[in-house]
Amino acid sequence: MSRIGKSPVNIPSGVEVKVNDGQIVVKGPKGELVQEMDSCVSMNIEDNVITFSRESDAPAHRAKHGLYRALVQNMVVGVSEGYKKELEIIGVGYRATATGQVLELALGFSHAIIMEFPKEIKVSADTQKGKAPIVTLESHDKQLLGQAAAKIRSLRKPEPYKGKGIRFVGEEIRRKAGKAAGKK
Repeated sequence: MSRIGKSPVNIPSGVEVKVNDGQIVVKGPKGELVQEMDSCVSMNIEDNVITFSRESDAPAHRAKHGLYRALVQNMVVGVSEGYKKELEIIGVGYRATATGQVLELALGFSHAIIMEFPKEIKVSADTQKGKAPIVTLESHDKQLLGQAAAKIRSLRKPEPYKGKGIRFVGEEIRRKAGKAAGKK
């Protein structure tokens, strides 16, 4: 049995979960999320607790058992509490400014990079003198939030020598030693 799949999902107050024709709909104070569900996994809702079961022990069914449980857990947490990702921009002259759903990044290229985000993601940029700019993304959709954060990070990945680039707050970058001293 899947260890993740057999653990139940608790539904907090203010969150509503429905199943319609293979679709899971989760509504809460932060928003609404919809997820398609495979027929090999069944979902049972009793007393504000969701349990999942699968129809057979086939490897594909075992994998989907844990997958759908994790997706529903992420949806329930997202519509009740929400998710937040913070990215730190490290480098001389690297800047970030956010206006509404548009993020403008100056990352040492010949032009500024302008990114527009969907309305589900709230974008803000905090710039303090003497500190690296921090871009904060907030959303109720964990998948969309992670994809947007990964896209921003991919614009200038942290390099291993000086550590310049975009990284998640708290991310450890493995640093390399520079060029070895000249031979005698």
